[in-house]
Amino acid sequence: MAVDLSMSVLVVDDYNTMIRIIRNLLKQLGFENIDDASDGSAALNKMRTKKYGLVISDWNMEPMTGFDLLKEVRGDPNLAMTPFIMVTAESKTENVIAAKKAGVNNYIVKPFNAATLKTKIEAVFPDHG
Repeated sequence: MAVDLSMSVLVVDDYNTMIRIIRNLLKQLGFENIDDASDGSAALNKMRTKKYGLVISDWNMEPMTGFDLLKEVRGDPNLAMTPFIMVTAESKTENVIAAKKAGVNNYIVKPFNAATLKTKIEAVFPDHG
């Protein structure tokens, strides 16, 4: 895997169990610097104080959804280039299209395993290697 495993990854989900699952999958893939946030606004605060190489965010969260977070990130010149992977339980086409239009780098439908996560992350970083 040609991805920089030392980069900081931010996992955003309002469900602690999901954060733990994604964190474990990332560790299996060799990532070590993993932070988490429980919703979009908490994630934004973290992103404004620390540089992340990748954000993996759930779509359905309160009060700020992953989609709102994505739009905020893309609208902020300091954060706009941050690779962003959206995680959702729904594979509705209109959601995928909306996320793509808003600038998401990739999209993962739950449930998923380490191999799927690896493929999705590698697809976001095609230039490395």
